[in-house]
Amino acid sequence: MTTPGTTPKTTPHTTPPPAGTPRAAEVTRTTRAHSFNAAAAQYAANRPSYPPALLDALEELAGRPLAGSRVVDVGAGTGIATALLHARGADVIAVEPGAGMAAEFRRTLPDVPVLRGSGNALPLADHSADLLTYAQAWHWTDPDRAVPEALRVLRPGGALALWWNTAALDVPWIAAAADRIDRHFGLALSAEQRDVGARTADPAGLLDFVHRTVRWSRRVPLDTHLANLGSHSVFLTDGEDRGAAFLAEERRHLLADFPDGVVEETYDVRLLLARTPATA
Repeated sequence: MTTPGTTPKTTPHTTPPPAGTPRAAEVTRTTRAHSFNAAAAQYAANRPSYPPALLDALEELAGRPLAGSRVVDVGAGTGIATALLHARGADVIAVEPGAGMAAEFRRTLPDVPVLRGSGNALPLADHSADLLTYAQAWHWTDPDRAVPEALRVLRPGGALALWWNTAALDVPWIAAAADRIDRHFGLALSAEQRDVGARTADPAGLLDFVHRTVRWSRRVPLDTHLANLGSHSVFLTDGEDRGAAFLAEERRHLLADFPDGVVEETYDVRLLLARTPATA
């Protein structure tokens, strides 16, 4: 999913900020966030969905069924999570900042309304939602803005739910693949996945999150697995040639583990949920 913001403009006389500075990090983050719009179809076709047990946990922790609830799915992207919420009977509105992702959403879910906006400035009335959901999207927000916005939009007794599919790093082949990706990009991406917690989600400590982990897996053709990898922002912004070279080498590694060409991806869905007081 994507994040709002204006793509930074440069002129021939503008010197980019040195690598490693906060401004450089923000430019990189913005570029990564916007990268999904050009790859929306690839994202929709290859990204994993979520297991029914996640929605069961969501209902349990929220203390209400999805059926009949007014749910706002923020950073909805191509609608992977939105479709599941809708199928459970929720009255869903999607919010998505990216034009490319929103267009793909409308193609796949024409009967579900999607508004252009972001978690930092929700295009919704006060106390208008029972549940706000962020599937793979909260990390593109500014929590100092997004948490107060969530509290503004949620009804008394409502809930904010954040979740991520994270790689199950206790599975040997997944740990090895994650290490190869970290070394390629010079980033601790696998460590970022492990850093999914209340302190990161809400640094100001305004919310009381509970945590649930749901493990699940899917078996997909190797081409689907590689296309899924390639739909992540770090690959989309790495340069076409470098990305293609890495994925070609990754194919060789994975065929050694999965000679039949079918990959079993294992995920831990990390769910954080915070409820608002039952009275305003």
